[in-house]
Amino acid sequence: MRPGIEERLLAGVGALGSVAVAFSGGVDSALVLAAAVRALPAGRVLAAIADSPSLARAELRTAREVAEGLGVELAEVGVAELAVPGYRANAGERCYFCKQTVLTAIGGLAHRRGLAHVATGTHADDHRALHRPGLRAARELRVAEPLAEAGLGKDDVRALAAAWALPVADKPSAPCLASRIPVGVPVSAGRLGLVERAEIAVGARLAGAGIRARDLRVRLLGAGFRVEVDARACAAVEAQPGLTAAVLAELGGLGLAGPGVVSVYRAPALAPPSGSHAGYS
Repeated sequence: MRPGIEERLLAGVGALGSVAVAFSGGVDSALVLAAAVRALPAGRVLAAIADSPSLARAELRTAREVAEGLGVELAEVGVAELAVPGYRANAGERCYFCKQTVLTAIGGLAHRRGLAHVATGTHADDHRALHRPGLRAARELRVAEPLAEAGLGKDDVRALAAAWALPVADKPSAPCLASRIPVGVPVSAGRLGLVERAEIAVGARLAGAGIRARDLRVRLLGAGFRVEVDARACAAVEAQPGLTAAVLAELGGLGLAGPGVVSVYRAPALAPPSGSHAGYS
């Protein structure tokens, strides 16, 4: 772990005085929440998770467990992204409309609770990406970014989370379900629910075959769908005759239409190439 990062983070969070952490249960926001617990007095820290059809129920359960382990109240804030035309249209700025909706709702909660700031788990590496419209919404709403402001990148986040023994220190990224819908295809409750059911089904099918997928995505395509798993899991799937066909057939039974394929999940680059679908993650 790089020297000084813990001290910088705690100093930055302490300077906020009081904070509502926009919490997902992932390692980034968990580290901000843990820092707030260390740096601020009891009663001056709140975790707030935006609950909507784009949040997988498994992620909500994890968030509850992490917040409870840190001894912090978790407020579950209902948000209605699907009521926002720009979000539903998914024309390339979906994350802007999502973050604007979510952070406005959490900001309102913070105000009612007498908390001075809203903070997110945005880190320094996030600002290197070419297309992160959600960051623009955070700037407009003057949301604090303690990790980025202290100069922590993703490797720093994981190292410090491990040093603090956070249970999600090694948790893979788990972006919202809407990230599985390609730019240009409208977001709907039906599509979000289909993605969630599909990922649960694939995870269970692979577990039954003795395969634990660290990364798992089911992407809806313009025509058909794609199952993405980490390289180790993909190799294990390919090594079992008939398993790929069984996975695809099961998803067809759930209602995923068109041809399907199983491939290796590759994390999005910090600077995606021109023409890539930045809406995917």
